[in-house]
Amino acid sequence: MKNILYLHAGSEMYGSDKILLELVTGLNKKSFHPIVVLPSTGVLETKMLEANIEVHVVDYPILRRKYMNFKGILKYCYFYRQSIKKILNTFKGRKIDLIHINTLAVLEGIALKRKLRVPLIWHVHEIILRPRIVFFVTSFLAGMFSEKIVAVSKPVKQHLINSKLISAKKIVIIHNGIDNNIYSDQAKFNYIFDELEIPENSVRVGMIGRINAWKGQKDFLNAMFPLLKKNKNLYAFLLGGTFDGEKWRREELEVQIKSSGVKSQIRLLDFRKDTASFYNFFDIFVLPSTNPDPLPTVVLEAMASGKSIVGYRHGGITEMVGEKENGLLAEPGNVPDLSKKINTLIGNKQLRIRYGDNSKIKEEKYFSLETFLLNFSKLYQNLTSS
Repeated sequence: MKNILYLHAGSEMYGSDKILLELVTGLNKKSFHPIVVLPSTGVLETKMLEANIEVHVVDYPILRRKYMNFKGILKYCYFYRQSIKKILNTFKGRKIDLIHINTLAVLEGIALKRKLRVPLIWHVHEIILRPRIVFFVTSFLAGMFSEKIVAVSKPVKQHLINSKLISAKKIVIIHNGIDNNIYSDQAKFNYIFDELEIPENSVRVGMIGRINAWKGQKDFLNAMFPLLKKNKNLYAFLLGGTFDGEKWRREELEVQIKSSGVKSQIRLLDFRKDTASFYNFFDIFVLPSTNPDPLPTVVLEAMASGKSIVGYRHGGITEMVGEKENGLLAEPGNVPDLSKKINTLIGNKQLRIRYGDNSKIKEEKYFSLETFLLNFSKLYQNLTSS
């Protein structure tokens, strides 16, 4: 049995968190023993412990904007050295066969690789556009210290190659997979009508995602406002929390909604555990990420739930959504075009149903959990047997 050490950036339940959970719980435990190190306690830690996964919480620095200054760099370096000692002490005397870093925001795997003298996989879920220096530094480090880089989509792979710091031969694409037993069109959702006071004969358009600078919540609202004003039976929903210290982003959305004139038709909700029910509650799922989204897990979940998809035509969603097959894609940043695409589906129930059926078929064919786990198992075997 091979001991795989996983390093991750948090303990929430958003895209990369869910994918890590699927991976460590789905591996063949006769072949691999996952050991997960998280920087904080939270929902992800709880879920892993419930699944009998070995989890350790060690406070270590994550590459964030707060460190992007002189004092921040000094603080990061000191914190980094201290956390490496803590992690090494946690596994003192134990054999580690492979390190798996689950995001470019975690650099601790570099020092651990050198100390433990084991192979390193860097699992890249990001397309970093700004700051450019962060893109080049993380690309250099991933290219220099990893044996293999796993990109979650073709756009992610190409973006890394564009840095000219990573060989294409080092990068392998493994599409994320999700558990269709959780995200399916069978999840019950009738209780949501009463909870949120929504008419059952309404048309419901929603998006799910952490509120940040580029997920597109503002674009979503601006696209929906004119449609809501024309259709009193139409409702818009946004689900998602914020990073610590960024509650002001939510407050901005609240101000935007309050001044829209259609506040009664909009529901802004915090992160919830019953997202599977909400996917089924929605008639249309929208994710207008203003930056290229590598391979948005929420879109996979919506597809598994049999929903038609609307988004911007860039990033990983272009691999997931075939235009006029299972959704419609707008010109990136073009809010009127986004609004037009959403309106096309609002006005055509049969088209929504057909696209939704196609979404489910496509997700099962190309983004299955079984294929995801098989590809990682093969990669682990290749790196630990040499």
